Amino acid sequence: MTTSTVVLEPTSDGRSARQVARDTRKHEAMARKRLTSKGATIAAVVIAFFWTIPTFGLFVTSFRPGSDTQSTGWWTVFTDPSFTLENYRLAFTSGGTALTLAQSFLNSLAITIPVVLFALAIASLIAYAFAWIDFKGRNFFFIFIFALQIVPLQMALVPLLSLFSRGLTINEVTIFPGFDLRGVEHSFATVWIAHVIFAMPLAIFLLHNFIAEIPHEVIEAARVDGAGHGQVFFRIILPLAAPALASFAVLEFIWVWNDLLVATIFAPSSSLPLTQSLNSLSGTWGDQWFLQSAGTFISILVPIIVFFLLQRFFVRGLLAGATKG
Repeated sequence: MTTSTVVLEPTSDGRSARQVARDTRKHEAMARKRLTSKGATIAAVVIAFFWTIPTFGLFVTSFRPGSDTQSTGWWTVFTDPSFTLENYRLAFTSGGTALTLAQSFLNSLAITIPVVLFALAIASLIAYAFAWIDFKGRNFFFIFIFALQIVPLQMALVPLLSLFSRGLTINEVTIFPGFDLRGVEHSFATVWIAHVIFAMPLAIFLLHNFIAEIPHEVIEAARVDGAGHGQVFFRIILPLAAPALASFAVLEFIWVWNDLLVATIFAPSSSLPLTQSLNSLSGTWGDQWFLQSAGTFISILVPIIVFFLLQRFFVRGLLAGATKG
């Protein structure tokens, strides 16, 4: 029978490995204590609790019968539970002056999904050009696009609407012909273009800063093998920039889905989104909170689903695009 003895050799400062491990754990505990605060944690939990109460009340009200909603508060569901799906059926089939909520829901999807795809496609190409193509005035144009973020959205609404309607004429020469499609039945072109234009500054900034951090050796290796800009972009840039693309897709989807102002100005009456229909029905349903709650909860359900599906990319891609470059 043999026995072995573990010898703990001292470090350069005379401490043993066990002492080093103990000191390391001590320093980690001290750092964790400095970076966390019980008071801040408690305050965050309290704020989250009170912030969630209205949403939870909206959710409960959307399932309560109309008679119960008009006579008692939503909190009485804990003592007298009563639920129904009739509210959602009525909400989908009810409508305002032109559209039902079901039609507006489809319009919101028809507006939001193409805008996200168009914005990502255009912004990623421009971001790649600014990051990896050397052309005259590159820095100036990038700073100019970045500076457009400070321009309020409202300042561009009337000029853009005028541009769509009458076009752009300089010295009696038409540079950009007008194409007023707001009167065309079921046309989303104007609202697509408006949303994509307004999304460009932030999208280019975030995607450029992420794409520019891709190792230079990877791009050079592809070029040595004979790859052109198209192959580099589609085979290298897009797969590596997936977190940044997903993070901006979440942001853009939520912004466009919740938009009321741009859709009201640029969308035809037959193509209005869910937010506009809910706004027009607020007076009609003023005394029917159960229908208003059902319609409102329908409008917030889709962004929540999109966020949770892409949440693992969201923080990583957004922070990378916001802090690098």
